[in-house]
Amino acid sequence: MNDRFALTGARIFDGDNWHEGSALVVRDGLVEAIVRQGALPSDVRVVDAGGGMLVPGFVDIQVNGGGGVMLNDHPDVASIETICRAHAPFGTTALLATLITDTPAITAAAIAAGEAAALRKVPGFLGLHLEGPHLSIARKGAHDPALIRPMTDADQAMLIAARRKLPVLLTTVAPESVEPARVAALAKAGVVVSLGHSDTSYLRAKTFAEAGASVVTHLFNAMSQIGNREPGLAGTAIDVGSLSAGLIADGIHVHPATIRIALDAKQGPGKIVLVTDAMAPIGTDMTSFTLNGRTIYRKDGSLRLADGTLAGADLDMISAIRFLHGVVGVELSEALRMASLYPAQAIGQSHRLGRFANGTAADIVALSDDLGIGSVWIGGEKVFKAGAPR
Repeated sequence: MNDRFALTGARIFDGDNWHEGSALVVRDGLVEAIVRQGALPSDVRVVDAGGGMLVPGFVDIQVNGGGGVMLNDHPDVASIETICRAHAPFGTTALLATLITDTPAITAAAIAAGEAAALRKVPGFLGLHLEGPHLSIARKGAHDPALIRPMTDADQAMLIAARRKLPVLLTTVAPESVEPARVAALAKAGVVVSLGHSDTSYLRAKTFAEAGASVVTHLFNAMSQIGNREPGLAGTAIDVGSLSAGLIADGIHVHPATIRIALDAKQGPGKIVLVTDAMAPIGTDMTSFTLNGRTIYRKDGSLRLADGTLAGADLDMISAIRFLHGVVGVELSEALRMASLYPAQAIGQSHRLGRFANGTAADIVALSDDLGIGSVWIGGEKVFKAGAPR
């Protein structure tokens, strides 16, 4: 393979800085360089982006479904392919297919599917996020309480074995169901441990961060909140610099003012990162679907159980960026980083994702000036073009 081309005619955001009058050179699925347009070698195939901007592909670390499919309902490679295809038109070029709390058999099937998808190099598949079953029933959200349970030695061994065969494995756990020593063992084995669905205290959550937990799942949702005498898990996520935190920016899960406060207060180097927590309806006109045998209804921009409990989000990544930039008031460069560079950093993949530099993946999104998706490339291959048949 020796495919080399240059994208020109657009502003280029490399994850840190903007480049004007430049070209993004791609070779064999990787970024080669950003060069001045006038300095392009004559033998490079030139592709005119037609204005707008070229930005690093979005990285979503929490995707439960898409294209009419939930990973829980069909834990196989075909479902992973469908989910990845459904999110590509919205700029997501790398995602963690997410399994919500389920039975041991379904969990094992999802892990096997993830391993197979990794071997097949399914475009857009980055790894798995196992959200549960080791959570707190007190903060279960839409998770089935009958399936929530403490982590055992066998569970820990299964996760460590799965990590060896997956590019990325993230698991959400609650301190109520897992001991710090288990978190330390998982982190040492390369599993990204996230705290979530928990009613834990600040001090206990901080202990888990010190043990190796490095992420917090969907900030402010399904967790103990910030109080005057107890900061809770939400406060820990903001105050402890080693923690990154996912954020569902749809205007439903978290108020814009709360988002602004959290962004202003977040201690680093950990960052707040955008996640969609997307479910089956993304990319479809579905009005309802099922999870663990329960019907979830799609209405007014949200997904809810019959009792009104939020169940994931009716959200894609470019919509989250538009909301963050247009409603919350986050500067565009930072909003883009929250969808690409920062999530890549949170899962240890920023050496190849979330930015343009020599040797990084040629995962590229062409955006119009009003943040419309024009084209999307994964590994240098165009997987979406606006107006083309899907």
